[in-house]
Amino acid sequence: MSLDVSKFSPSLERLVERIAKLPGLGRKSAARLALHILRQPDEDARELAQAILDVKSKIHLCRICSNFTEEETCSICVDMRRDHTLICVVETPSDVLRLERTGSFRGLYHVLGGVLSPLDGISPDDLRIAELVERVKDGTVREVILAINPTTDGDTTSLYLLRVLKERNVMVSRIARGIPIGAELEHVDEVTLASALEARTKMQ
Repeated sequence: MSLDVSKFSPSLERLVERIAKLPGLGRKSAARLALHILRQPDEDARELAQAILDVKSKIHLCRICSNFTEEETCSICVDMRRDHTLICVVETPSDVLRLERTGSFRGLYHVLGGVLSPLDGISPDDLRIAELVERVKDGTVREVILAINPTTDGDTTSLYLLRVLKERNVMVSRIARGIPIGAELEHVDEVTLASALEARTKMQ
């Protein structure tokens, strides 16, 4: 039985409702977190609130790859030590974080912002596909690695990108199928993800 904080305080109830909207948190967990915040010193609560406001106001998408950044261009895109002839295509910025944690990829990234999904009305124009094509246009990029979740929509997106990119004479590969079909990158451990990246295969 969850704790009904509404009988104690409307403001505490509002906090519980907001926390409960976060992924993976039910009302019971939200109530525990809200009560924990209530017990913290005022300064800690202010710092938490300010940190939330800061990420909302300061973080935006990199003008090149659409990863999260506080600058115009993210730290990965401006790092000349990375291989600028390799681009790894992912769905979301969180996928970039997952791949970076493996420490096995030293190229650049391109965040699509999702996958093609006709049933949901998501077409190529809704994704950052045109921006990807623009990045490979000058011939600097020798390989595009597709690290898109192996779902039905993900595979549809990969095949579409293969067709578009082959017209630009760039090699297209995708990470190996060591990742279970239907799984998402955020649920795959770093060792499996690193192995899949190393064992990528060229798409025909």
